[in-house]
Amino acid sequence: MSKLLREVIIGVEKAAKGIYRMTVASAHISSNAVPGQFVNIKCCDGTQALLRRPVSICSVDRAEGKFDLYFQVKGTGTEMLARKKSGEFLDIIGPLGNGFDLDIAHRRIAVVGGGIGIFPLLFLLNESKAVVKRSYLGFRSSEQILLLEEFRQRSTSLETATEDGSFGTKGFVTDLLERDILSEEFDMIYACGPYPMLRKVSEIAEKHGIRCQVSMEQRMGCGFGACLTCACKTYADDGTSHYVRVCSDGPVFNSKEVVFE
Repeated sequence: MSKLLREVIIGVEKAAKGIYRMTVASAHISSNAVPGQFVNIKCCDGTQALLRRPVSICSVDRAEGKFDLYFQVKGTGTEMLARKKSGEFLDIIGPLGNGFDLDIAHRRIAVVGGGIGIFPLLFLLNESKAVVKRSYLGFRSSEQILLLEEFRQRSTSLETATEDGSFGTKGFVTDLLERDILSEEFDMIYACGPYPMLRKVSEIAEKHGIRCQVSMEQRMGCGFGACLTCACKTYADDGTSHYVRVCSDGPVFNSKEVVFE
């Protein structure tokens, strides 16, 4: 159940070029959040950034009552978030959205993350009871790489790709998934990242008859379905297409439901 909360920031630190980690104390979020959900953050009290910013939950510490967020500085709102200090209060709504399906029947899984899309997948790996957890992470360059050790500790194997070849395999992370898809016999593929990556992962899963869930990244306003800012086109049961709200109907969808254009 989501709530409007005023929580204390434990710390803010730069994690990579243009990316920051924020740790927030919240008994409600840490005890109720599931992988794939997000919080909607009010960046300031003035009018400089009116809309809240949706940020995926990267990890929770249920025992300590805290959770971690990672966000990329892209404009005025996220710049303000990056300047916040330990001890300040954060106005948030959460947890919001529908999370990933972590059915215990999914014994062999693959997680595919691109750029800032990797963050909710770390939470997923923490919570999943799968026996085999193969992680595939893609970045534009080595400057954007982070959390490799955390993913390595929570995965049975980790593969990385960079578009410029500065770290790991040169090329796209979907190439690594496609290379392994026949031999691994995955029960489920989970993906979060840029739209072209999600489309390719969906095509690979469809081709090989593997279930797949994708977390869609969309600009949001309210975070709970009232403003219709985050519309996403999906297929209905009769094959026709219609629009749904990523914030309340997602952000996680069965890849077969999404109309990739």
